[in-house]
Amino acid sequence: MGGRSMDRVSNGTPLYCRLCPAILLWHNATCTYPNPTLEWGFQGLWHHESAKEIRMEETLLVETDIRSPNSQTWAVACGQHVQRPWLADSPSCGLLESHHILHLGVADMPSPFRIVRTDLGGSYFLASLEGEGRVLVDGNWLPSMPGTAFLLPPRTMNAFQTAKGKTWKFCWVRFQERDGRSIVARANSPVLANFDGQPLEFAILGLRRECLGNASLMLQGDWLKLIRTYVLLFASPNREGTELWSVWDEVANDLDHSWTVAGMAQKLDLSEKQFQRICRRDLGRSPRQHLMWLRMRRAAELLLDTDRKISSIAASVGYRNPFVFTSTFQRMMGWTPSDYRRRHRTKSSLALEGDETRP
Repeated sequence: MGGRSMDRVSNGTPLYCRLCPAILLWHNATCTYPNPTLEWGFQGLWHHESAKEIRMEETLLVETDIRSPNSQTWAVACGQHVQRPWLADSPSCGLLESHHILHLGVADMPSPFRIVRTDLGGSYFLASLEGEGRVLVDGNWLPSMPGTAFLLPPRTMNAFQTAKGKTWKFCWVRFQERDGRSIVARANSPVLANFDGQPLEFAILGLRRECLGNASLMLQGDWLKLIRTYVLLFASPNREGTELWSVWDEVANDLDHSWTVAGMAQKLDLSEKQFQRICRRDLGRSPRQHLMWLRMRRAAELLLDTDRKISSIAASVGYRNPFVFTSTFQRMMGWTPSDYRRRHRTKSSLALEGDETRP
């Protein structure tokens, strides 16, 4: 398909599909959450959905870039390294590279809008401003509403889209970590949590205006420092007044231990429900989900940095059954452990030879 656009598919839905390496089937499908119970909410309001099925327009999780012809984007790109067609008319800013940013912007995306990155090269921060979107987190589709943001780590499968029949306005910052090691999304960074995106929106638009106007390097630098500070405040929340982080630091240093939610809550003199509520508020994950994430993240590091057998890596992060480890890793990271090791070691070799990571 290359750089051409596919204007319509068999059901007559107008869409743009750019740079997709596979044929996309855009159809009505039923998506069921992998977990039998999904609890999600913000600002103290929790929704309990037992085996709830969500009707939404769904495609296969292949590399995807679908945009409505009515979409609007106000972006700034790093420069010649960014090859996305939708960034072709955006101003460039040479200072982005020094902040490890590939591109950023504000977008107003009516449905259909869908992005799937099977192997994101850098951390991706997105703050919802208006409307409703959905984001794939740890294998689950979760709502992204105004007043919230999500931070997705590199080298994982990531996907987000506008809810069916809705319009979604958001601002984003796409980082670029050259060696795949995240400089933004840390192990205990929130994945989806409360965030006022309006100040970040204004800062991004201020940077864009400066790039289109006088192009003052000093003012561009000031805007970028402000943008980066907003994102880092989300990625590294204030740890004062809570012992939650010390518990998770202890867990991260002993991942082969048989941790339980009750045991972790006991360390904080909390009930299990209190502990779960705090974790969802501060991390965007339940304790069980965050424990799995820490284990899979550490396993991914070991797959790339060592030649240990997969069964040995599984045991070192608390999985005695390699089959359960493999299925969990694939659901959360997007690849089987063996495919992840082969793919990312190959990409690391190419990067050392001077190849640019695709945005």
